[in-house]
Amino acid sequence: MAKFDIAIIGAGPAGAVSAKFLHDAGLSVIVLEATHFPRFVIGESLLPFCMNVLEKCGLVQTVIDQAEKAAFQFKNGAAFARGDQHCSIDFRDRFENDGWGTTFQVKRDAFDKILMDAVTQAGVDVRFGHRVTSARLADGDCQIDYKNDAGTCGTIHAGFVIDASGYGRVIPKLLGQPNNATMLSRRALFTHVRDNITDATYDREKILITVHPARQDIWYWLIPFADGTSSLGVVYPQDGATTAPQTDETALFDRLVGETGLGPLLSRAEKTRPLSAIGGYSVTTDQLYGDGYVLLGNSAGFLDPVFSSGVTIAMYSAELAAKTLIARHHGHQPNWENDFAQPLGAGIATFKSYVEAWYDGRLQQIIFNQPNQDLQLKRMVVSILAGYAWNMENPLVAKTDRYLNLLHELCL
Repeated sequence: MAKFDIAIIGAGPAGAVSAKFLHDAGLSVIVLEATHFPRFVIGESLLPFCMNVLEKCGLVQTVIDQAEKAAFQFKNGAAFARGDQHCSIDFRDRFENDGWGTTFQVKRDAFDKILMDAVTQAGVDVRFGHRVTSARLADGDCQIDYKNDAGTCGTIHAGFVIDASGYGRVIPKLLGQPNNATMLSRRALFTHVRDNITDATYDREKILITVHPARQDIWYWLIPFADGTSSLGVVYPQDGATTAPQTDETALFDRLVGETGLGPLLSRAEKTRPLSAIGGYSVTTDQLYGDGYVLLGNSAGFLDPVFSSGVTIAMYSAELAAKTLIARHHGHQPNWENDFAQPLGAGIATFKSYVEAWYDGRLQQIIFNQPNQDLQLKRMVVSILAGYAWNMENPLVAKTDRYLNLLHELCL
């Protein structure tokens, strides 16, 4: 009978980070992943805060060492465009004096594999092609049933279960937990291209976020990689005003891209993978933890891709969960509400306020009017865009909505 201290469902960044923290602390860990790596997934523009988490769990040097081979693009900030308006921010010009100010834009198939290969090499039992079919959960006595690609069924016993399955949301589905929509339903269309960009002013060290010239609720990402390819996507509300029934999504994607400055910039681009789509992704669950389990990252919910917060939230949730479980392993009674849910939720609430302010136009007004802002206030904004949404010493984190409204008023 296979028995482990911790069983982790999912081998993405949250699964890798939590596994590494727990293994290094002396716990026995198994990771069950339904797919085989490498596999395509979006969420390709990391934030500097991620590097802090990777450094703490001993994975950051692995990423740095393999960045060139994997065509990871060094990233120091973000650029924004709306019609004739252009601005950029440098993550190194932020409120904090310590921590990482740069990161990478990564192809997730390579990035996730690099992380999990390092976790495997550290000694963690990682099993790909193992799909969880049922779970009986009780703190100290959990049982997970699986079926592997060969059709063989088996059972894993563990003291606790971490669900890091992302959009798969394995445990919530098995427990019948509903997903609650947190925002207006939106849809993202995305692909990869060989961008063939010749514009000398284009900065590959920044993600480019472009706003539609006529609609502030439609925006685009252009995430360059170091090998001359890029991730390109458009996000729009599923409100009927953008699309008609039976809309050809490829034609819609090409039209929406062509309506912005991305059209001329990418005039020579060639798609290298088919167009993909995802919609209705802004959801959350009321139950982040329960008897014998905790949910990390997208398993618990997802906000919006606009500020690349998904991987950051996933990694930080993994760090918090691992710390709580390590303390539990050493005989301390875990308080999942105080040690995990509340601190994690504080940063998510900050990100959510920024996402809402982006779509209602306030944050766009703030970003495109940077010259009129106080330098210290600008640094506070940059900190959150760099992922430092848990630093309560930053007034824009401690009192997010109040200061966002104040900044917006200063820009009017």
